[in-house]
Amino acid sequence: MNPMPSRSSDCIEFEPARLRGLEARFEAQKIAFGPVVFQCVRTAWKSGLLAQIELADQAGATIAELSTSCSLSAYAISVVLETALSAGTVKRTTGRYTLTRVGDNILHDTLTQINIDYIHDVCYAGLFFLEASLREEKPLGLKALGDWPTIYEGLSALPEPARTSWFNFDHHYSDSAFASTLLPVFANKPRRLMDIGANTGKWSVQCLRHDPDLRITLLDLPIQLARAEATLQHAGVLERAALYPIDVLDFSAPFPHSMDAVWMSQFLTCFSIDAIGHIFRRSAACLEDGGSVWVLDTFWDRQKYDIASYCLINTSPYFTAMASGNSKMYESTAIIACAESNGLRLVEIVDDLGICHSLLRFVRSDSRRI
Repeated sequence: MNPMPSRSSDCIEFEPARLRGLEARFEAQKIAFGPVVFQCVRTAWKSGLLAQIELADQAGATIAELSTSCSLSAYAISVVLETALSAGTVKRTTGRYTLTRVGDNILHDTLTQINIDYIHDVCYAGLFFLEASLREEKPLGLKALGDWPTIYEGLSALPEPARTSWFNFDHHYSDSAFASTLLPVFANKPRRLMDIGANTGKWSVQCLRHDPDLRITLLDLPIQLARAEATLQHAGVLERAALYPIDVLDFSAPFPHSMDAVWMSQFLTCFSIDAIGHIFRRSAACLEDGGSVWVLDTFWDRQKYDIASYCLINTSPYFTAMASGNSKMYESTAIIACAESNGLRLVEIVDDLGICHSLLRFVRSDSRRI
């Protein structure tokens, strides 16, 4: 583990190198028509068109041939596939459509499919209200899914398919990193661990199975703790867990004390930087001397590849329009500065866990033990 690996976002640039005038204008039009392309390519996937084109192999398939095995009319297929053609998802030779590598990703790549479902089922309708949400810093787009102050109160009651797509998105990213975090978190053999924002309790279960002597306290909203309790019960580890219902935005509500470790996974993105400061302050106050605060998250400035940074940056508008109105996918530098202004000191960073996670370890500023 490197205490401070050098990784900077100062030189990140997503623009293709040396775009000429017409090329740059073309890229701008891709942005202008982006929602149209998204819906057509998604329809090509969901309707089975891309699968039918793949079955045709190198010979490809005509619109007439595709219309015999698809629920869409020849007219509808032509509309969808011509947009897919413009997006590079398919190619056409003498009237026959074949799949490109981009189309192959749409058809087979799990990450791509999870992202498409998440954007369509959870975000798409609500993002119409993004500008108003940005101005008021309230999730005004959430009304497309239900009547809650933030999405977190409504997670268990989200309408389908939004509920499934939300949890698939959340778990695909977080679950990929969980196993690789156990070794560093348990290196100092914590006996009492607190999981803030425990969600469905999946990581708590892994911890309790990893160490039979561990006692864990799960903090979350009551409706989320009910799901976590069921997960722990099913795994047979509920007797070593304590459920602590709390609204962490009630800044007067203290956290349980005498903790050896505090854990937060993909949690701080749900809050404003001011609220994160309050969370860090209460986390520092509940630590035993030598205890650690662990933050696992997807910081866009610590990514190895531009594609990861791109996906993370473009998740932030969801937090504005749908989730809380005032949170985002943060750069690690903002979170580190916030922690160090609220009683904590960074001692380690581990990058490249799971799909795109980094693990930050903090101790109390006044702690002599690391």
